[in-house]
Amino acid sequence: MTDHHHPTQFIVIGLDDSPAPYLPPSIQALIHEGKVFSGGLRHHDIISAFLPEGAEWIDITVPLDAVFARYETYDHIVVFASGDPLFFGFANTIRRRLPEAGIQLYPTFNSLQTLAHRLVMPYDDMRTVSLTGRPWHEFDRALIERTPKMGILTDREHTPAAIARRMLDYGYTHYTMYVGEHLGNPERERIRRLELQEAAELTFEYPNCLIVHQYPDTYTPTHPGARINLPPLGIPDEEFELLDGRTRMITKAPIRLLTLSALELNRRVSFWDVGFCTGSVSIEAKLQFPHLHVTSFEIRPEGQRLMEVNSRRFGTPGITILIGDFLEADLDTISRPDAVFIGGHGGHLKEMIARISHYLLPGGCIVFNSVSEESKSLFIEGIREAGLRLLSGTRIAVNEYNPIEILKAEQQ
Repeated sequence: MTDHHHPTQFIVIGLDDSPAPYLPPSIQALIHEGKVFSGGLRHHDIISAFLPEGAEWIDITVPLDAVFARYETYDHIVVFASGDPLFFGFANTIRRRLPEAGIQLYPTFNSLQTLAHRLVMPYDDMRTVSLTGRPWHEFDRALIERTPKMGILTDREHTPAAIARRMLDYGYTHYTMYVGEHLGNPERERIRRLELQEAAELTFEYPNCLIVHQYPDTYTPTHPGARINLPPLGIPDEEFELLDGRTRMITKAPIRLLTLSALELNRRVSFWDVGFCTGSVSIEAKLQFPHLHVTSFEIRPEGQRLMEVNSRRFGTPGITILIGDFLEADLDTISRPDAVFIGGHGGHLKEMIARISHYLLPGGCIVFNSVSEESKSLFIEGIREAGLRLLSGTRIAVNEYNPIEILKAEQQ
């Protein structure tokens, strides 16, 4: 132990899942010279026979604050990690938490490389998605972008079966799944090629990883009810399931596209759709800008089913649905928006603007489609009272419908 006047020096050694790993003499020498070691419980089981007598071991467990507090009391630590420690691995965590620390790396193949090698499958064109301790967002994005080949790191919640079910739910059926379990362990390693329908029903041993590979020339969702040749921009209104079949309860495609343009979603991160009704704006936004975190609010309980039906129809996972009164919703647990569309206000437009302005990020915008002079006046009043800056609007008429003015304001 030390007073720690100098940054901690780490040696980070990558391991596969073999219970009896081969370690070159140079690695064995580094271990023999060490005094303080760290890794997960599984790594300790694998490496314990190589540790010198009297070795001190620091378990890597969450929360990590306690682990790194112990690290900072030592000059030199040997850390064992899985595969390549820079590939969604623990070396990245060390760099992030202790940027001054010195790191020497001794990687092995990461699990997805190993799986590709076992399959003799080129992986230079493979997109990697980690679901290990992460939400579905990047996986959903890769699906919406019709990614032909994905390597996916799993955890105990995001299992191969759960991944297969999500793909099937949203119509991404034209993929084959390759699952590798206990890769590197000669006694327990198992590799399977599965159709998604098979994988969705099976149980898999952990640790595992998987590769999903799209059938040739299938770049569109095929969920029952999905339209194979979606237009590149603008889903036809009649393709959506509507609220009680009411055609006036949807933001019409031309208005929808102008609205998305006004929101400038290509440069936004978090988008709120307040009063989503059929979900047309949320779905179009997520399809066109899959990087977006979309949160959709609707006071009518039937909105839940409409969004679920329509989002699956158009292969759009990852939209967060919140049913209830927006003015009473718990917004502190949701990522703050940099773009908001008010699609319905139930006579509480000014109150909504006041509440949104409290959460809207600097430079963020609010867009509202006004159908009357009264609603336009209320929007302008609400914007001024909230201290936002009103921008120029766009007026448009579609077919026999009343003219609509697309109004926009910005957080200063």
